[in-house]
Amino acid sequence: GWAIASGATFRPEANLVVWRKNVLLRRLRLDPIRTSSVVTARVAVSLAIALMPAAIFIGIGKAFFGLQLTGWWPMIIPLLICGTLAFMSIGLLAGSDAKTEEAAIGISNFVVLPMAFLSGSFFSLDGAPHWIEVVGKALPLKHLNEGMLDTMVRGDGPGSAVLPMVFLLAFAAIVTAIAARLFRWDD
Repeated sequence: GWAIASGATFRPEANLVVWRKNVLLRRLRLDPIRTSSVVTARVAVSLAIALMPAAIFIGIGKAFFGLQLTGWWPMIIPLLICGTLAFMSIGLLAGSDAKTEEAAIGISNFVVLPMAFLSGSFFSLDGAPHWIEVVGKALPLKHLNEGMLDTMVRGDGPGSAVLPMVFLLAFAAIVTAIAARLFRWDD
C-alpha cells in the first residue's frame, strides 16, 4: 500500500530513457534554464503525486473503514517525502544507463518487487530466516513502513520517525550519487 502512496508507481526511469531517445536531455543541457531547475520541478511533481494518494487513502480509511489515527499521524508527510526521494533514486539508477523503457522498468521492478516482500509489507517476516530480515533492513520500504506504523498506529512520538527518515534520505543520496555517476545524456 505505502509503496503506491509514496510514488513507487511514478516511473522516472522510463522518463529518462524517453527523454534521452527524444534528445530532450541534450536540449535541456543547451537551454538557458538550469538543469537543477528541471530536476527540482520533477521532484516537486513526484512529491505531489505521492502525497495525493496518501490523503485519499487516509480519507477513505477514516470515512468507510473506521481508521483510527494517533496524534502523530501528520509525521507521515515528511516520511512520505523521504520515501518518495528514496524510491525515485531507484528509478533514476535504473534509467541512468538503460537503453529502452522496458529495460529501465524491468531493472527497477527487479528491485522494487522483491523489496515489497522483503520489507514485510504483505505479511509478517517474524518467522523468516535471519538473512531475509537483514536484507529487508537494507531496503527503504522496510523503514518507511516502520516509520508509518510507529507514527500513525502505534502512537510513538515524532522521534520514532527520525531514524527511518535519516535512513531514507541516506539511501536516496547514495543511490542518486551512483545514478549520477552512471548517467548518460544521450545514446
